Amino acid sequence: MQVSLTNKQVIAIAAPISLSLVLPQINHMTNAAFLGHLGEFPFAVNGIAGIYYLVMHMIAYGLNNGLQVLFARRAGELNYAGMGRYFFNGFLLALFFSFFAIAITYTLAPLFFGGSLHDPQIREAAVSFIRIRIWGLPFLMLMGLCNAFYIGTGNTKLLAITSLFQEITNIVLDYGLIFGKMGLPAMGLNGAAVASIIAEGVGFLAAYSILFALKFQFKYQLFARLKPDFAAMRNILTIAAPLIIQFLFGIGSWLVFFIFIEHLGQRPLAVSNMMRSVFGLFGIFTWALAATCNTMVSNLIGQQREGDVLKIVRKIAVFAFLCAAVVSLLINLLPYQLLRVYTADASLITAAIPSIRVCTAVTLLSSVTAIIFNGVTGTGNTRVNLMIEVTAVSIYLVYCVVVVERWRSPLHWAWGAEFVYWIVMGGLAFWYLRSGRWKGKVLN
Repeated sequence: MQVSLTNKQVIAIAAPISLSLVLPQINHMTNAAFLGHLGEFPFAVNGIAGIYYLVMHMIAYGLNNGLQVLFARRAGELNYAGMGRYFFNGFLLALFFSFFAIAITYTLAPLFFGGSLHDPQIREAAVSFIRIRIWGLPFLMLMGLCNAFYIGTGNTKLLAITSLFQEITNIVLDYGLIFGKMGLPAMGLNGAAVASIIAEGVGFLAAYSILFALKFQFKYQLFARLKPDFAAMRNILTIAAPLIIQFLFGIGSWLVFFIFIEHLGQRPLAVSNMMRSVFGLFGIFTWALAATCNTMVSNLIGQQREGDVLKIVRKIAVFAFLCAAVVSLLINLLPYQLLRVYTADASLITAAIPSIRVCTAVTLLSSVTAIIFNGVTGTGNTRVNLMIEVTAVSIYLVYCVVVVERWRSPLHWAWGAEFVYWIVMGGLAFWYLRSGRWKGKVLN
């Protein structure tokens, strides 16, 4: 379970993660394409409501990223019992946070959308969608915990199996429930929400079936003590809480961005949903390599090899940039063909072209920045991640308020906010890693 600095090791960890990430993005792309063929309205609603769900998902993402750091550190130390202790208590925390998010959604989401969205039809449809969609969160959080364990222990090939079960279910049910095919009711936008919940339930069952089938519960003592360990929970939250706040803050700012886009009209919101889908799909290589960097940095520190941390960050950053360069070239060569997946409306495709040019440039920048930032996460100094995120998002929001909300600039100028975000984040994360202030961090 102890990693090395070779290219083969990087690819061995990153490739299965990429496959596990590409399947959900293909699902999101298919979902967006189905809704896009119903018209601009459901496509636009899916954009704003989908970002809200993503904000809630960031609770799970932050918790599981923190656990991934702990799993990788224990793997580097060859401490099996330590992994089991954190897994079970992470399971309890995941259940608590997921039902907390459901309660927040039912009580506050109508007020939030009511006070922020201008179009009453979009507002009503978004509330209806998210009150269904949020019930998938417990399954998603627990599946994410299992995936964090697989990544942290080097069993990344298993992620693809879980994702395959989930995404085949989602795509089939999307088709059936959105359009009323295969004997299922035609539910339109809400059909996509129901399909996603069922698919996340299937993914959850697949992840834990694999866990028990391979007898990981015995090797790593995952359920050896079925009582809450509040000291372990405190250790988890010490690492994960800053990440949860960081991701909520970061994706929350993106929700604000989409709200400002809604104020520009239904078409800019529909175009922005296409941008989100396209670059979510083609950004999988960056995010897989970022997760790899997180794991490898923590594992190396667990092996007492702090001197190799910057070497592995540089190596992975080069991989990420090369992948992003190929992706950006492909998108710029074939933008019309790519966007026809979502809509047959030629005017909507033409309106999206300037934004797609901006987003490909952002893809190059973010590929390197995401790796460096996840290198900071792997050191375990997650409070530093939070401070970097807060700084970057604050400057990002100032740009959005001025350029989008006040000046009502064209959409591609609005997407220029991503440059501001990634430049600030990358600069601060790079300075911190080079400073060496992370050395000597102990994770209990």
